[in-house]
Amino acid sequence: MTALDTTRPAAAPAYQASRVVEPAAFKLARLAPEYDGIAFLTAIRDGELPPPPIADLLGFEIRDIERGRVTFAMRPEEKHYNPIGMVHGGVTATLLDTVMGCALHTVLPQGTGYSTLDISVRYVRPVTVETHTVLATGTVTHKGRRTATAEALLVAAETGKVLATATSTLLIQS
Repeated sequence: MTALDTTRPAAAPAYQASRVVEPAAFKLARLAPEYDGIAFLTAIRDGELPPPPIADLLGFEIRDIERGRVTFAMRPEEKHYNPIGMVHGGVTATLLDTVMGCALHTVLPQGTGYSTLDISVRYVRPVTVETHTVLATGTVTHKGRRTATAEALLVAAETGKVLATATSTLLIQS
């Protein structure tokens, strides 16, 4: 029989050594049905829930939330660039699609989701790191039983210059 060595800390039990962390995407998908849309977005903005992976990847930040309208901010970085030296149009389109969808989400009851049916983007000015922070505002223009329409505006925060606009039709899923 050997003596117990009390000078070294005991190894953590196996169940503690293998702690499983639920990925943000799965946690959000699991918890979304428990919130109405505006409460869900508020919980993300306030840090009660994690940000969606796309927000982390592209640097989206929720600034304002109200019924039928949201504003997100993004600071353009070189990692967002296309080969010709400006923010890729897909990044801009993703930001605009996000604010239009989230604007709709603010008017949806608990357990109701949505999906983009179509999006039309108009690029007015290039976005670069010199643009600094951009603000994207999405607004619901119509909400029916099964579909909704929304519009979005992307502006340079410092100058207020319009950079892009978009419209979308969204499918409401109960």
